[in-house]
Amino acid sequence: MSKQDYYDLLGVEKSASADDLKKAYRKMAMQYHPDRNPGDKSAEQKFKEVNEAYDILKDEQRRAAYDRFGHAAFENGGGARGGNPFGNGAGFDFTGSGFADIFDEMFGEFMGGRRGGGGQARGRGGDLRYNMEVSLEDAFHGKQATIRVPTSIQCDACQGTGGEKGAQPVTCPTCHGHGRVRATQGFFTIERTCQTCGGGGKVIEKACTNCHGQGRIAKEKTLQVSIPAGVEDGTRIRLAGEGEAGMRGAPAGDLYIFLTVKPHRLFQRDGADIYCRVPIPMTTAALGGQIEIPTVDGGRAKVSIPAGAQNGQQFRLKGKGMSVLRSPSRGDMYAEVVVETPVHLTKKQKDLLEQFVAESAKSGKQSPESDGFFARVKEFFDASRD
Repeated sequence: MSKQDYYDLLGVEKSASADDLKKAYRKMAMQYHPDRNPGDKSAEQKFKEVNEAYDILKDEQRRAAYDRFGHAAFENGGGARGGNPFGNGAGFDFTGSGFADIFDEMFGEFMGGRRGGGGQARGRGGDLRYNMEVSLEDAFHGKQATIRVPTSIQCDACQGTGGEKGAQPVTCPTCHGHGRVRATQGFFTIERTCQTCGGGGKVIEKACTNCHGQGRIAKEKTLQVSIPAGVEDGTRIRLAGEGEAGMRGAPAGDLYIFLTVKPHRLFQRDGADIYCRVPIPMTTAALGGQIEIPTVDGGRAKVSIPAGAQNGQQFRLKGKGMSVLRSPSRGDMYAEVVVETPVHLTKKQKDLLEQFVAESAKSGKQSPESDGFFARVKEFFDASRD
């Protein structure tokens, strides 16, 4: 099933400003937050989609890519080479580095270029991608993670040469080590990549039985990865030289780890800031009081609720938000109160509330917003009759 357009998903125009995007995201995220929809799988999926859309559109470069190419700009597998030698594909794909080879194939014949330059190798190993999901707490504190990556490594039997018992390649008899051969056709002389050595200028006389002359074998590699504090969705970590081994001793490619931060049960993240919805009793909102809430660092914070607090009112806790990547500072935390109306009242409680209503009617100043709204409604109806 095709993905919904990110702008339509957030309910904004394509020309929406960064502030408009943020407001729309906050509204949708609050609506579909798992805490508000316990057990609702469709709401949970919608929450993830909204987070994905905002994560792309809030970044200017990623938004520009999306505006131009749509969802295809972020889909995996484009230009993938080879495939997973283990066939399991667990959060993992090959991204390769074949563009330079394609360019050379297209233009090398006309430019007189040479692939390999008579070297022994057939090109740098492909880059690899590994998708990793981390918790919000891990994103805050940072962590050391162990990952297992299906890849190609240098063959121990031939030490990467591709020749049996480590025998070194010899000069190609077809191109005499040049890596290219020439053919005359009429007035033209065409230079092509040597088919015998593949442009390397060297050939294996007797191939290694372990790697069949490639100089590398398929194997799963275990690596330690350091996740820094403050990472966000889409953060990319590069491990140089930990990609696919090159053919017959060529340099290895790189490994790129792409991070995804899982949604949290209590907290909602917006950059370095943390938001938390906090239900409070109606009596606390009316009379005021003090509440204790958790913080993303695993601690607790006290919030003083003033008398007359309204639903949706936010209280800022400075420096209690997320870690900032490569910085000692932290963002802020915002506690948004949700005033809860009591349910399952006893007769005595109902009587007390009715007395409260009667007393409130005498002063007429205890619900200024509702009083003001209905006063405007009365004016509207009176004007309609005239």
